[in-house]
Amino acid sequence: MKSRESLIRLKRFQVDEKRRQVGQIELMVTEFEGMIRDLDAQIAFEEEKAGISDIAHFAYPTFAKAAIQRKENLQVSIDDLNEQLERAQDQLREAVAEMKKVEMLEERDHHREQAARDQAEQDELDDFAMIGHRRGH
Repeated sequence: MKSRESLIRLKRFQVDEKRRQVGQIELMVTEFEGMIRDLDAQIAFEEEKAGISDIAHFAYPTFAKAAIQRKENLQVSIDDLNEQLERAQDQLREAVAEMKKVEMLEERDHHREQAARDQAEQDELDDFAMIGHRRGH
């Protein structure tokens, strides 16, 4: 049973690791989305300050153009992270399922062992009852 206990600990560690990975990716997506909102605000401010919102205009603010490019790069990163997140969530689901299988096997074995102990105890009590019954005759 020691190896099964070790396997359960390993599976729990793997589940924890996958949960941590999912959490990290979700945090990065949230941070990048916040950066995009900040860039949107900065772009709007620059456009308002310049009085020009047409990016094709020759006098469109250089900072706003750079912010738009940064925003696009962040969106590409978010899209990539969302793909990674899907894979990580799938791996987490698989790890949880594997852990549950091992835990169920452990529980089943535990119940079998308990039933065997209970049966042995009952057999012993039956033996004592028979001995007592024979003495009574």
